[in-house]
Amino acid sequence: MTELMSPEWLSSALEPRFPGIQVSKVTPGPVVSRMSTNARFRIECEGGLPSGLSPDLCGKGYFMDIGTWEARNAGVSEVAFYRHMAGTSGVRTLRSVYADIDPETQHGVVITEDAVTQGGTFLDATSDYTPEQTSQSLEQYAKLHAARWGDSSLGEAEWLSPRLEGHLVHRGVKEIRANFESEIGAGVPDEVRDPDALVAAYRALAEETLSESPWSVIHGDAHVGNLYLDGDRRPSLADWQLVQRGPWYLDVGYHIASTLTVEDRRRTEKDLLRHYLDRLRAAGVEAPSWDEAWLGFRRGVVHGFYLWSITLKVAPEITSTLQHRLGTAAADHEAFNSVSP
Repeated sequence: MTELMSPEWLSSALEPRFPGIQVSKVTPGPVVSRMSTNARFRIECEGGLPSGLSPDLCGKGYFMDIGTWEARNAGVSEVAFYRHMAGTSGVRTLRSVYADIDPETQHGVVITEDAVTQGGTFLDATSDYTPEQTSQSLEQYAKLHAARWGDSSLGEAEWLSPRLEGHLVHRGVKEIRANFESEIGAGVPDEVRDPDALVAAYRALAEETLSESPWSVIHGDAHVGNLYLDGDRRPSLADWQLVQRGPWYLDVGYHIASTLTVEDRRRTEKDLLRHYLDRLRAAGVEAPSWDEAWLGFRRGVVHGFYLWSITLKVAPEITSTLQHRLGTAAADHEAFNSVSP
C-alpha cells in the first residue's frame, strides 16, 4: 500500500486515463484493513489536476499476508467489474479512475474517488436504514441484474464464475457452531440453529444455482454494509469482490433481510419484493411469477444467513445483528426447505 500511494506509482497508474499527469505530492488519510485494505489520500499534481480527476482518492487492494487464492480472486473480480461493467450497468457505485492487476503480486488494485469527501456515508448493520431506502437500493440491484440478464457474451467469463461452492471449502460447521454457541449468535432462533442443517441447505443451494436460468450478473454479497449513501443521500452499491453469474434472488432476499430490522422486514418484505419485480419489468425483463419470486426470496435468505454464520473477524455487534436478522428471516419462512438437500 505504501508503493500505491507514492507519486511515481500513481503517475504511472493514472497516466493512461489522464495523459501527462505528474503527481507531485500525496497526503495519506485514514486506512482501514480487513480482508482488503482501503486507504484514503489526497494528491497534488504539477501544473494542477487534470480535468475530470478529483484530488481526493481511495485505493483498495488485497495486500494481507494470507497467501490465499480467495483473496487474490476477490481482487481480480472487483477489478474486472470496474473495468468492464461499472460504467455501462447504470448502477450507482464508486467512480473508478484506475482498476488493474498488480503485475508483481497478481493482486487486484482499484482506485476510486473518495466518496466521503464528497459527502458520502458508508453503512453497516448498526446504521439506521428504512424500508424506503431499501426500496431505493433494490432499484439499483434491478438495474444491475437487468443490464446483463442472461447475456450470452458473459456466459464463459472467468471473472464471473459462480462462487457459492467456494464458500463451503474453507469454512462450515465448525465456524457456524462457534458463532452460534457464543454471544454473537445469541439472537439466532432455535429453528435454524443447527449448523449441519444450514451447511446442507447451502450446499444444495450452491448446486441448484449452478444451472439456474435465467441468470444475471449479481453483486453476490448484498448486505447493508456494502452500501453507502452518496452526497445526495442516495443508496449506492460498493464492494464488488463477490460479483458473479447467478440468479437475481441471491441478492434480493439477502438484501431485504439484512438491511432492515426484523419488525420492518416483516411489515414490508412482500411490498419490497413486488417493487423489485416492477423495476425489472420496467427495464424490459420478463420477471418471474410471484410464486417463483417468493421461493427465490427464501433462497436468498439462506445465502445471506450462511455467509454471516461463517463470518469471522468482523465487529461482534455487526455479525450478531446480521445473524439475528437473517436467521429470523430464515426461521420465519422455513428457508432451509426452499432448497432440496
